[in-house]
Amino acid sequence: MALLEDYDYALPPELIAQRPTQKRGDSRLLLIDRSTGKLKDMRIADLPDILEPSDAIVLNNTQVIPARLRGTRLSTGGRWEGLFISADQDGDWKILSKTRGKIQIGEQVVLSGNLSSDRCLLEFIDKRDGGIWIVRPMDTVGYLELLNRFGEVPLPPYIRKGVMSTEDINDYQTVYAEKPGAVAAPTAGLHFDDALLSSVNRRGVDIAKVTLHVGIGTFRPIVHDDIDKHAMHCEWGEIDRNTANRLSAVKTNGGRIISVGTTSVRVLETCATSGTISEWQGTTDLFIKPGYRFKAIDGLLTNFHLPKSTLLVLVRTFGGDALMKEAYAKAIEWKYRFYSYGDAMLIL
Repeated sequence: MALLEDYDYALPPELIAQRPTQKRGDSRLLLIDRSTGKLKDMRIADLPDILEPSDAIVLNNTQVIPARLRGTRLSTGGRWEGLFISADQDGDWKILSKTRGKIQIGEQVVLSGNLSSDRCLLEFIDKRDGGIWIVRPMDTVGYLELLNRFGEVPLPPYIRKGVMSTEDINDYQTVYAEKPGAVAAPTAGLHFDDALLSSVNRRGVDIAKVTLHVGIGTFRPIVHDDIDKHAMHCEWGEIDRNTANRLSAVKTNGGRIISVGTTSVRVLETCATSGTISEWQGTTDLFIKPGYRFKAIDGLLTNFHLPKSTLLVLVRTFGGDALMKEAYAKAIEWKYRFYSYGDAMLIL
């Protein structure tokens, strides 16, 4: 039985990155070799030299939407906050709601936009399990247009208490984001700029893209002492046939598949349940934990993750418990920057 307390560690608060590096591509990179157990302090700019022409890297091209909402309850005048999750075909939204007191069915919240005259009413229709509400915007335009008018970048609470600045609109988005739908960034991809991608490409490395829309589960901790009891959130993703075939060819020819981020891992391992990387589209609730046998990836580029998180469990499962504990201890000793805007590690 894997216990949650085994995935705890102490992190000095000053190592939690509050801003990204001044320039993408300037982050540090901790290279972790599973075969030798060696750790090496490098830079993300060294990545092309680490990779081989026979390798492929896999990026998650999801785009973060401005999902953080703020407004006022009409019935009480109290402040209200929410997090957009999804919209259905009828235009109703699924959200998380946060306010003092209890919201009642039928209650309305007025959202505040970027312009003082811009307003939108949300009516609370139904309450679901897990603190989720169904709300109906009193506006007929599409949800993306409304979010762009009224939403904010959904920063995690450990970055400036979740309060965005103008710079976050670009900083908290990968340069290759294409498909709107995530409520959190695939943060390993934030290290890449166009110059680094071009350098990787010149090395002869295949650059492949998949999609996984990061969902609310990224904000939810494991609450059970026995992690086997944790119910993993579902996230929508896809990998097209051409990409699946290219990656399968890389494996066949002896190359390595390097996943950029844990979100790409979840797509790749979900589509390879049969042992072969295949075209796939749908939702996945895959929880990678001790005992899991990896079928698709050979390497993982990722950030340093929160204690007691499903992401840390995944990374420790791939990299090995003892080695990853040592890596985290060294990263703290060497003053690496942690979490979403922090530095990276590459596990090979």
